[in-house]
Amino acid sequence: MTLEQAQEAVDNWIKTVGVRYYNELTNTAILMEEVGEVARLMARIYGEQSFKTPEKEATAKDDLAEEMGDVLFVLICLANQTGVDLSASLQKIMDKRSIRDASRHANNPKLKD
Repeated sequence: MTLEQAQEAVDNWIKTVGVRYYNELTNTAILMEEVGEVARLMARIYGEQSFKTPEKEATAKDDLAEEMGDVLFVLICLANQTGVDLSASLQKIMDKRSIRDASRHANNPKLKD
């Protein structure tokens, strides 16, 4: 699915199942909540925090994928609400980073093996 298709699919879902978009401020708060859930899982899967139960650890990577999907869904909602074309936005950012960071990372001694 392309970003354009994703934006269309989310918009269609909102208009047929979700009734309407939450307002932009509510969706921003929901986005922060979802990012927090990703951060919580990252801290437990890749960081020093531990899971409260072994059962939680067993499904953690599946949970992480779902939480990242939630982040993407809400971000797409916000893009749709504010008229942002995510494909164009991502391309602009990639172009900017390619120019700005053309040698920055290659010359960063902290990134050398």
